[in-house]
Formats: sequence, C-alpha cells, structure tokens
Amino acid sequence: MIDIGVNLTSSRFDKDRDDVVARAKEAGISAMVLTGTDLVSSPAAAALASQYSGFCYSTAGVHPHDAKMVEDLSLPSIRTLAELPQVVAIGECGLDFNRDFSPRPQQEAVFEAQLKLAAALNMPVFLHCRDAHARFMAILTPWLDKIPAAVLHCFTGSEDELKECLDAGLYIGITGWVCDERRGEALREIVPLIPDDKILIETDAPYLLPRDLKPKPKSSRNEPRYLPHIAKEIALLRQQDAEQLITHSINNSRRFFGL
Repeated sequence: MIDIGVNLTSSRFDKDRDDVVARAKEAGISAMVLTGTDLVSSPAAAALASQYSGFCYSTAGVHPHDAKMVEDLSLPSIRTLAELPQVVAIGECGLDFNRDFSPRPQQEAVFEAQLKLAAALNMPVFLHCRDAHARFMAILTPWLDKIPAAVLHCFTGSEDELKECLDAGLYIGITGWVCDERRGEALREIVPLIPDDKILIETDAPYLLPRDLKPKPKSSRNEPRYLPHIAKEIALLRQQDAEQLITHSINNSRRFFGL
C-alpha cells in the first residue's frame, strides 16, 4: 500500500528514521510520499526522498501555518524543487482558519500562488483545509481545470463539505482519524460516500496515532507501519474487503502522483 502523507522530516524521527522506513517496508508499505510544509522542510523532504529513492517521493510547498514566512509569491525555491524527479506534487498548501498561525490574507495569497505554480508546471496539488471550507473552495475552484489533480489530505470535514469536494473532482485522503470513535465519529459515518476511484490513505505520521491500536504503543508517535491498521478500519466502515480498498488506493495513488 502507499502512504500519501508522511512527515518524515519531523524531528520526532531524528533518532531512528532509517528504522521507521525499514518497519514501513516490513509492514507492506510499497511507497511513501513525504510532505513538504515550508521553505525548509520541502528541500529536506526532497533530500530524504532521494536518499530512499524508489520507495519515497515528496511534495514541495508551504502549509498555511507557514504562509507568513513567504516574501516572494513567485516561490522560486519551490519551483526549483518541483523540477526534481522525486517531487510529485505541490503542497502541502491551503487554508487553516482554526489556528490562524498566519494572517488569513497571507494564507490566501500563498495558497493561490501555489495553485498558480502547479498549473504552470502541470503538477497535482496536496491540499490542507481546516475551518475554512468556503474560502478554500472559492480560491481553489477556478484552478481545478488548470491542474491535473488535487487531493484534500487528512479530510475531517462534514458530509456537505465532502460532497462539494467530490463534485469538484477532488481526491480525498483519509487518516487514522477514523480510528477514534469520539473525535472521528462524523468522519466514520461519511467515509462510505467516497467513490472507490477517489480515496487515498495516509498516516500523517508522526501525527494522528490511531487511538484504537492494541497493544497501545508506549509512544504517541504515529508511523507508516500502522497504515495497514488504518486501511482495515476504513475498509470495515466501507463494508469492503481490505485488499479491495488497498488495491483501489494504490491505483489512485499511482494515478494521482504519476508513480
């Protein structure tokens, strides 16, 4: 299976990054897409993808939290990274009105700048949206016929938001959020609405450790090796065989990222 969202540049992996990758392979992961979230982590993700060539790929972009750090909206460093063969999408980009770590006008400007870049380079986009759905869709929609594909990663929105995203042609990334019967209850109910050809699976490691893992890990750190557990839960919610879900997600991931 393919984990489309791994924050392998996180300092939480500094002590055992090679072991994390080895455990992922042992668990049946066939590829991982490493998330670039700013002007520092994006080149680091590309370097790691090169280090684990053939198994890891990466994205290059600026998360809305870090939009305040962008001074040049032509994003020259992201454009340069995007030319590397291991870089397969622009992002993580979008809007986050939940924490507002960057001013909203700057978030919007940097989001649109990355959509413009993706269109110019004919690359898919790896998207983030939290508590900003209306503005997110308003900015994104005019670009959807100019970019090859878009995935809203770590989707946790409502049923209406999901339907609007699907109507717009977006792929949907689902994480271990579905393994939390409390916070993930609403998502668990709507996961079956995602068409087989639009679902992607991810851990978002080291974040979002599946709450129902048994035995419970000593660390709260999530790892790609837990993706099979997440896939089984998603398949159960969708009343699918796990292998069927995994096959769909692999095919979707390969098509989306051009792997």
